[in-house]
Amino acid sequence: MKAIRKLLSRYFPAIPVGMVLASVMFSHSCANTTTPPSGGPKDTIPPVIVKLFPPDGTTMVPVHKTQLSFTFDEYVVVKERQNIFLSPPQAKSPLYRIKGKSVIVSFEEDLDSNRTYTLDLTNAIADNNEGNMYPGLTLAFSTGKTLDSMMVTGSVYDCNTLMPVKGATVMLYRYQGDSTVINDTLTVPSDSAVFLKRPDAAARTDDWGFFCIRNIEDTLYRMYAVMEETANNVYDPDNDRVAFIDSLIRPVTVVDDSLPEVTKYLMTDTLACLARKSEYEMNLFKETPSKQMIVNSERLGERTAYITFMAPYADVDSIWITGVPHERLITQFNLERDSLEIWVNDPAEQPDTLFLNVSYLKTDTLGQLSPFIEEVKLTKPRKTGAAKSSRKDIKKEDTTTVFTIDVKPETVEQYGFTIEFKYPLVESAFDSLEFRYLNPRQEELKGKYTVTQDSLNLRKYIVRPVEPLMQGYEYFLKVPAHRFMDINGFYNDSSEVSVTLPNDDKLSSLSLTLGNVKNKYIVDLLNEKRDNVIRSFIIDSDCTLLFPYITAGKYCIRITEDLNRNGLVDTGNLLEGKQPEKVKFYRLDDGTFLIDIPEMTELAQNIDLEELFR
Repeated sequence: MKAIRKLLSRYFPAIPVGMVLASVMFSHSCANTTTPPSGGPKDTIPPVIVKLFPPDGTTMVPVHKTQLSFTFDEYVVVKERQNIFLSPPQAKSPLYRIKGKSVIVSFEEDLDSNRTYTLDLTNAIADNNEGNMYPGLTLAFSTGKTLDSMMVTGSVYDCNTLMPVKGATVMLYRYQGDSTVINDTLTVPSDSAVFLKRPDAAARTDDWGFFCIRNIEDTLYRMYAVMEETANNVYDPDNDRVAFIDSLIRPVTVVDDSLPEVTKYLMTDTLACLARKSEYEMNLFKETPSKQMIVNSERLGERTAYITFMAPYADVDSIWITGVPHERLITQFNLERDSLEIWVNDPAEQPDTLFLNVSYLKTDTLGQLSPFIEEVKLTKPRKTGAAKSSRKDIKKEDTTTVFTIDVKPETVEQYGFTIEFKYPLVESAFDSLEFRYLNPRQEELKGKYTVTQDSLNLRKYIVRPVEPLMQGYEYFLKVPAHRFMDINGFYNDSSEVSVTLPNDDKLSSLSLTLGNVKNKYIVDLLNEKRDNVIRSFIIDSDCTLLFPYITAGKYCIRITEDLNRNGLVDTGNLLEGKQPEKVKFYRLDDGTFLIDIPEMTELAQNIDLEELFR
């Protein structure tokens, strides 16, 4: 009994051993044989391991036809096969079979000699009846005479949301080359090992993004984290996300089963999970593709088409369409320069196939960027090539300039009115716009406005009132008919929208005073789940930002350091040792990231950006 108590205490600390033993010893003697069974309360206790073979820490384990056996106190099933994880991993995942109350794990290839291994069962096994998940166990064993005893811990987060990433593979590669000491840190350029071979040790992150790589050798390592599309334990830059530590690491902690970082907790035990210490933190990012080429093209209509490139910042020297004068082409890149829109500024009917020629730097067979001229066939969509069978088949967009006017009460002060045309304009008269407003006394007045063309979309224009908008006023913007003509030769119909500032007394506002602004930053107000940007500003000096008309709820502030000042959140590059641009979330004094904004509240926060990004 003492041996069972010790075993249970070691491998399942989440359940008091005394309770388990009492139920085993007295379950028969305490049964009421005169009352028919009622089914009893639902079983919520996860299974418990009662026997291991080989025992934890065993050395000289055979390398051929190795089998590991885990016997539980009840019948179990394997719920998540991929969570039976061997470190260092092999080419193929471990095999398993169920025999009675035991899970027997084997391998398709021989183990390496004189190597320490760990087999992790975290969130892989559940009891057969109620599906209660077994928290997990890491079994360490060696095929040599000694067992490696060091460990490292850390956490993996998404580089944009800083939310923990579950299921990422954290990899260690032994370093055997020369290193440089910079500011007491061992640094080396990144190499290609993570692209070519499986790691020397690895672990998977749990629901909290936490990992513990244990029973490793006391030596220098490179550390990477990969979120794989295909579970082969090798980094694929075209499909996977990656993170890395800039410097070499060396484990400093000896494995001890009493450490919280080694203990397997239920993922619902928030306090215990958050109490674990992370020695390293990594941010996952999607690398920019290394190859440049045209990957897609489509003709969207009679006079419009687009092409997309595999990598951003395409270096295009010139484009032309066979038989179309150069001055008749209108083109527009997106901000990342990986998508190019093309329009033919000619109302005449165009050929069924346009031959687009693109002169650009394309990746050659040696992996180098070289000048190349590529011809792209752009075939007219069927629906535009078919003649209209009758007058009733002709739509409004077939005879007029199509546009939309967008305005939102909550953001009109920041973003104004947005007018976006479907096709580029060849004639415009923005001075003919009619901007007027009604005051609370129903007196109509004309207002002044400014018009600016969007820097990233030549079909979009921003109309902003000159005078500050007032509560209780209704504002109107009208686009008169026959003032704008697009490349199809069509003129516009008239359209009008109106807007008033929100007047709900329950709305709140948030003001951010930002100090020590030494670089360019992107400031976003996000919802509680961090999946929706509510407002956004770009700043490069000390300022106060106002976020008005906020409904009661929880929000967070994301601030991105835009060092290259391009207005984008740039990703990293593994071989160049370039991390993604730094993202920080404003942390309140109580350590949380969520700002709880009640109804009818004017909330103010001060943020020192130099301190935040230190």
